[in-house]
Amino acid sequence: MAGGGGEGNSWIGMLVGGGVLVGAAMGLHGSIPGWLHASILAIGGLAVVFGSCEAMIKSVEGIGDRLGWNPFVAGTMAGLASNIPELVMLGFVVAAAPRIGFIVTCLTLHVGAFAFGIYSAMLPRDETGHARLPEPLVKISTDLYAAAAGVFLCAGLMMFMLNTFNAGEHAGEGLGVTDLYVLGAVLLMIEFVAVRRLITRFSSEDSKTETEGDAAPQKKSASMGAIALYGLVGIGASVVGGHAVGDFADILVEALNEAGYSEMVGAILLSVFAAAGAFAMIIAAHRKGMYDIALASASGGISQVPFVVLPVTMIMLAAFGQMGVIPMLPRGGVLPIDLETTSVMLLAFPTMLILWKAVQDDGKVNWVETASMVGVFGITIYFLAKHG
Repeated sequence: MAGGGGEGNSWIGMLVGGGVLVGAAMGLHGSIPGWLHASILAIGGLAVVFGSCEAMIKSVEGIGDRLGWNPFVAGTMAGLASNIPELVMLGFVVAAAPRIGFIVTCLTLHVGAFAFGIYSAMLPRDETGHARLPEPLVKISTDLYAAAAGVFLCAGLMMFMLNTFNAGEHAGEGLGVTDLYVLGAVLLMIEFVAVRRLITRFSSEDSKTETEGDAAPQKKSASMGAIALYGLVGIGASVVGGHAVGDFADILVEALNEAGYSEMVGAILLSVFAAAGAFAMIIAAHRKGMYDIALASASGGISQVPFVVLPVTMIMLAAFGQMGVIPMLPRGGVLPIDLETTSVMLLAFPTMLILWKAVQDDGKVNWVETASMVGVFGITIYFLAKHG
């Protein structure tokens, strides 16, 4: 989930080069070693996904220029747009391995939170060691952090109780089609309200904050034709890249299982791949002194998981189950309730809680909060990988 945009045309090179690699992997399938085929698929697919993210970001940035959005709002909206390629990629993963697709989605939250904790250490700080955060992040993102903490705790405990007592329509076997549709719809509703509030309340405010570097030079707004072209290229390329990464995910999980590793290790690796675009955008924006856009990307990489990526993944699981794309469980469930699916939900609660506390109390991040975030998020990922 990337946020912010990049300059230059390197994204075109990513699309072309990645497309060539994906085509080569498809054409050489069966005639080259399996590890080489998987590597080419991963590199080519990710390059296409990164390029499609940048195309989507350019499309939304063009809209933002025309509507007068400030950098944080523009970065947040660009991050929303860049979810499209990731969701396409997850769609192929879900179709191939439903449980892994769900687990990867939840783990992306932990990886994104870990990245936010690390990035908070890179922000400019005042003489007291505090880094001030943009007002929209303090007043809206923290509400989303708190809401996500409640959702993950509630859903995780419900999954635990259903499975423990063999309760519910599917006797604790898993969540059903209706469960997933209801959860997905409610979470998307929260995101809709949050985005509407962000645009109406903060989009026209003065964009200069204490975390922002020198103002970027004014540039001519993109035409409506260019905006539409960027959007179409981003969506079209995301299908190609998503399909390639989905095939790679299937190969990776199977290989790790054969080697004796838990599927959680493969899921964590895939979640890093899914969040790699956001990492690249954070670094690029920070190097240019565009701290608000970098923060919008880092924060969006967290808040958009529970309220955009996760609900869409749930809806895809329900729809794929109904259409027969993925097999239903013996008692009619779709998403199995087991140690892995329950743990990634429950362990998201402390992650969101510490994020809420670190940002909401004074609108700043100090060194203790930075160390606490990195420590808690790192321990969570370690235990999931080691014992998940």
